[in-house]
Amino acid sequence: MPEISLFYGIRITMYYNDHHPPHFHAEYSGHRALVDVLSGCVIRGSLPSRQLKLVLAWNELHRPELMKNWELARNEQPLNRVTPL
Repeated sequence: MPEISLFYGIRITMYYNDHHPPHFHAEYSGHRALVDVLSGCVIRGSLPSRQLKLVLAWNELHRPELMKNWELARNEQPLNRVTPL
């Protein structure tokens, strides 16, 4: 599961060949959440409120890059790093 970004202790990863909808995994201090790239909604799991706000803001800023990485991951190609907050 490649790490595509790391900021404020929040680790963002994507799996190769993962299920739809397009999403990423966010981890912070033992908390984990799957976040839908297009809607910005948490699919599963949870993060503390402050970290969730940061992750959702980051998602808004980098949606095109995240979608590009989603397509790369679906095709099992190397993923690009995404600028942290």
